[in-house]
Amino acid sequence: MYRLSRLRYVFPLGLFAALFLDGSLSKIFAGFFFHYPYAMVSQLVIVWLVCSYFFEGDIQIPLIGFSVVAGIFCDLYYSGILGLFMFLYPMVVGLTKLLAKYITSSFPMIVLVFLIDLTVFELFNYWAYAAVGIAKVGLGGFLLDTLLPTLFLNLVYLLFLYFPLQKLITWAADIERR
Repeated sequence: MYRLSRLRYVFPLGLFAALFLDGSLSKIFAGFFFHYPYAMVSQLVIVWLVCSYFFEGDIQIPLIGFSVVAGIFCDLYYSGILGLFMFLYPMVVGLTKLLAKYITSSFPMIVLVFLIDLTVFELFNYWAYAAVGIAKVGLGGFLLDTLLPTLFLNLVYLLFLYFPLQKLITWAADIERR
C-alpha cells in the first residue's frame, strides 16, 4: 500500500526537511539553543518519525529503513561517530512501535511516547559520547542542562506541528480518493 500512496513522496521529503531543519535551526538559533550552561538539541527527525508512525494508518511506511538512512546521513554530516544515529533512529522507531501496543493513539499518549522516545534517544546519545570521552559533563549536569531544555524545545515543536503533520500524513496516506 505504501507504494500506491502519496506517502512514497511526502514521507522522504518530510524526513529530509526535518534533517535539514535540525541543523539549520541549530545554526540560526545557536545563541539561544546553546547558551552556557544550557543546550537544547533540535530533534525534528524524531518528531517526524513518531508522528509518521501514528498517522500512517494502514499504509505501513518502511520506517526502520528510512531511519537507518537518516541515521547514516546524520552520522556522516553531524556527529562524527559513524553508527551512532544509524542505531539510535531505528531504536526510536522500534521503541515507538513497542509503546504503541500498550496505549491508545490519543494526543496525550502520543506526546508521552514522544517524550519517552526523546529521553531514551538523548540518554543513549549521551552515554555513547561519554564512553568515548567526548562528553565531559556528569549525568546530573546532562539531565538538568541538556535533557530538560531539549525535551522542552522538542515538546514545543511537537505541539505546534502535531495537527499540521496529522493532516499532511493522513492526506498523503489516503489512497481511496485517487
